[in-house]
Amino acid sequence: MPLLPSLRDSFQDIIEFLRIDPATAVRKFIAVAVIWGVAWAANRLVKKLAGRIVAASDDGDDSTFSAGERRSATIASLLRSLGAVVIVLMAVLFTLNLFMPIGPILAGAGVLGLAVSFGAQSLVKDVIAGFFVLLENQFAVGDVIQAGGKSGVVEKMTLRIVQLRDLEGMLHTIPNGDIGVVSNKTRAWSRAVLDIGVAYDTPIDRALEVFADEAASFAADPAWAGHFEGPPEVQGVQDLGDNSVVIRTLLKTVPGEQWAAAKEFRRRLKNRLDREGIEIPFPQRTVHVRGGEVDPAVAAGAAEKGA
Repeated sequence: MPLLPSLRDSFQDIIEFLRIDPATAVRKFIAVAVIWGVAWAANRLVKKLAGRIVAASDDGDDSTFSAGERRSATIASLLRSLGAVVIVLMAVLFTLNLFMPIGPILAGAGVLGLAVSFGAQSLVKDVIAGFFVLLENQFAVGDVIQAGGKSGVVEKMTLRIVQLRDLEGMLHTIPNGDIGVVSNKTRAWSRAVLDIGVAYDTPIDRALEVFADEAASFAADPAWAGHFEGPPEVQGVQDLGDNSVVIRTLLKTVPGEQWAAAKEFRRRLKNRLDREGIEIPFPQRTVHVRGGEVDPAVAAGAAEKGA
């Protein structure tokens, strides 16, 4: 049987190893000590380099842990893990090479690695994509993004997956290899785009003045001034709709504050338009009657339903 010759050869190798002279044994054990000493020093060096990455991103505030610090800590942890694996693997190979030929071992490892790679292509793709997401700082925990066809707040990100929580509370887990295009709504600065209509009988120049004045007053409010990255911009008439003249206003805010700012501006603007007597229109319907008179009650009912 093939197994018996293999066992016999292994025993012979062990016997031959035990027969080496003491001087050769001492030299080899010294070489082993040197190999693992160098491996230990290299591992310490990798850990120090990883620690410097984290220290470089520290903002000095111990009470907070910013997105940049989280990203740096994740990358540092990755470097420490990969460095330890590579260093230990190299040390093992050098150690084995002192006592036996490692060519057959490497050949077998190559075949095994090829077989594993075919079965883990998706996993490798996810890990590589996750590494570049972290390295390029495409998004961080707490950002609001759209990725992989889903939108939500980033709750967790690893080298393999990212988890998003949407407005309905659903948690979406997306493999990094399937993310594709990432749209980050909270990076550097954000913007609220508000298209608000006024009635056609409104003097449009007056309406634009009211919009601009209310937007400026909103941005100057001490309670909201810190939410803005720049002055609001009333762009003018955006569209002549079916029922209204649409005026567009842009609010440039700090990341993630565009939704709160938009809600507050709508509230303030509604109150201001009410005071100014400017109507925000609603859909209307005009009924034309041919061939006779219509009961006033019926006409009133039709008008009410159309409104």
